[in-house]
Amino acid sequence: MENLIQSLTERVKQAASNNTPLAIHGGNSKSFYGGAIRGDALDLRAYTGIIDYEPKELVLTVRAGTPLQEIETALEAAGQMLPFEPPYYADTATIGGTVATGLSGPRRPYTGAVRDFVLGTRIINGKGEDLSFGGRVIKNVAGYDVSRLMTGAMGTLGVLLDISFKVLPKPTDEITLRFEMDEATAIQRFNEWAGKPLPISATSWHQGVAMVRLSGAAAGVKAAREKLGGEAVADAQAFWRDLRDHRAPFFEDAEPLRRLSVPSTTSPLSLDLPQWIEWGGALRWVKGAADVKVLREKIASVGGHATLFRHGDKSVGVFHPLAPVLAKIHVNLKAAFDPDNILNPGRMDNFS
Repeated sequence: MENLIQSLTERVKQAASNNTPLAIHGGNSKSFYGGAIRGDALDLRAYTGIIDYEPKELVLTVRAGTPLQEIETALEAAGQMLPFEPPYYADTATIGGTVATGLSGPRRPYTGAVRDFVLGTRIINGKGEDLSFGGRVIKNVAGYDVSRLMTGAMGTLGVLLDISFKVLPKPTDEITLRFEMDEATAIQRFNEWAGKPLPISATSWHQGVAMVRLSGAAAGVKAAREKLGGEAVADAQAFWRDLRDHRAPFFEDAEPLRRLSVPSTTSPLSLDLPQWIEWGGALRWVKGAADVKVLREKIASVGGHATLFRHGDKSVGVFHPLAPVLAKIHVNLKAAFDPDNILNPGRMDNFS
């Protein structure tokens, strides 16, 4: 694999020398996300495999082109999991794309986001330098947390090579409960329940139906179920998988889909658009045509931000505009890691 890394490094150096943009990709399962992709393809799928896995240490190190399914199969055999429940969106999903997009699934508000479990990375920056940050052990906290900067950077700061994660044991018991309630009541209940010692691992509200997943030790799950009531859901794994990977009918059409991140206690937004609520009220999917300026102002007024997730007009910007101070930090980071702006240019609105 070191020969492949050398080849990738030389490719990046040559691109920088010629000012040729590179479009980094793995399985292209999330190519719809972010700004328009341009540049010569830099395919990471050949850089694959699990480098090191120590179940007793709860640490996994993998190459960026490794299929997500291969990783989760290996973890499953040891009774462990990636705690942030990464979405696939397609069977071709790789771990590199998972980290680059920084997307987490239904478990995210209760166990943590992708970046919370990244321990270290090895990258090629825009100068063609082979760099390593962080480490393979949980106690390694020395220096700047550059590894987590790579999470959600959409490949604009470096080509991900190796990634080390903290993993967790799978819960021994799990059940999903169903409740009929309106949107305002669901948001209120989700937040009330989150403040109590309940083993909640996912929440959902759509079309008058609230779903709550409980995960943990059998005794704790049983006690929580008795306390909350509700109706047990059959084949709940399929429900959460379809929500995670946007296979539910709500997500299947070609209408613009927006991802609204707001404080979990935010009241119903009254957008007059179909919605699906996750993360205890903090994540709200909305679809349909909307005045982008008005929507962004409304979401900003409650302390949130709006992202065009799929479909729709990207010319007005995919991501919510950053405050001037944050925008300057982004520009300075880009200049430090990729001074010639060759890595995934335009994938993030801040880096054209």
